[in-house]
Amino acid sequence: MRLSPRLTNLNGGGSDGWEVFYRARQMIAAGQSVIELTIGEHDVRTDPSILGAMDASARGGHTGYASVPGIPALRDAVAARVSAQSGVPTTRDNVLITPGGQAALFMTHHAACAEGARALFIDPYYATYPGTIRSVGAVPVPVAARAENGFLPRPEVIDAAAEGASSLLINSPNNPTGAVYDRATMEGIAAVCRDRDLWLISDEVYDTQVWEGAHLSPRALPGMSERVLVVGSMSKSHAMTGSRIGWIVGPAEAISNLIALSTVTTYGVPGFIQDAALFALGAGLEEQIAAPFRRRRALAREILGRQNTVGLIPSGGAMYLMLDIRATGMNGLAFAFALLEEEGIAVMPGESFGRAAAGHIRVAMTIEDKAFGAALERLCAYTARRAQAA
Repeated sequence: MRLSPRLTNLNGGGSDGWEVFYRARQMIAAGQSVIELTIGEHDVRTDPSILGAMDASARGGHTGYASVPGIPALRDAVAARVSAQSGVPTTRDNVLITPGGQAALFMTHHAACAEGARALFIDPYYATYPGTIRSVGAVPVPVAARAENGFLPRPEVIDAAAEGASSLLINSPNNPTGAVYDRATMEGIAAVCRDRDLWLISDEVYDTQVWEGAHLSPRALPGMSERVLVVGSMSKSHAMTGSRIGWIVGPAEAISNLIALSTVTTYGVPGFIQDAALFALGAGLEEQIAAPFRRRRALAREILGRQNTVGLIPSGGAMYLMLDIRATGMNGLAFAFALLEEEGIAVMPGESFGRAAAGHIRVAMTIEDKAFGAALERLCAYTARRAQAA
């Protein structure tokens, strides 16, 4: 029996970008010591108070089918959060609760893209973006943002690729680069979307992790609220990665149709997880969760400032650093494998996130401060040795 080409072509005939991560996990399983700086998994787990709310809800009986769009109280809480942040009036009719941000990305592209539609996204990108676009039958079209511009996308470059496109996917604060799109960049993107009649899918899962500047949702810009679909999540803001709970915020008509899609796919999110998310949104934990990454970013800037081999791309947000290792003469993939095998330090190669990140590596700031600093010191020393030998 043949499998659907849509399934077998999810990775476009190439890799999924996770080879170094898989190798690191194999080494750990074999008993080898590896320092993991790969994925965006907090080094602290979900706060006990959130787990307590989850447990109380489950034991209280909220274990059956929950409302498919999301329980009203949680939709109201998300709407209030978004209204306060963006200044755009938002109600529960603008909110759909989803099983995490990844499901939201899948659903928003279903909403924006017909079969065979061209769907733009910014390169470097989170590794699942192209496969997500292919999974809805659309054609992924990367638009390069360059290191020399701080990985901020240029509106004229987006516009040049936009002929015949249906959507544009952006992510600010950005994974993998840490770039926070400033107002001028966001206004330029919005202008292209209005001129080209594009849906703008805005992945804002890192909106609580901003170290410089301010988070600006394009939904707040003139003429954009009816063409923006915002993807949000509790994973990064509240260390609830395994709970799989997120949302889509958008025009009421789009949300109504997305509820129909949810009905025939996920059939909602467990009620006890929704109750825990509702508690978490009111608990004021965002800064507590973000604080370690703020500290480690400052530590990294200090360490990297004492050498001149590894280049640090300015990071305005999120839990990652993008490092330039081109002085070694190696690409990111070769460097990451060598660093893993020779130093036992696992990082993600830039090439996992697109061509625009070639010659770079992504470092997740997700281990304890002292260990993180020591790992960076070793990484810099290793890079210097490689550069001298090049």
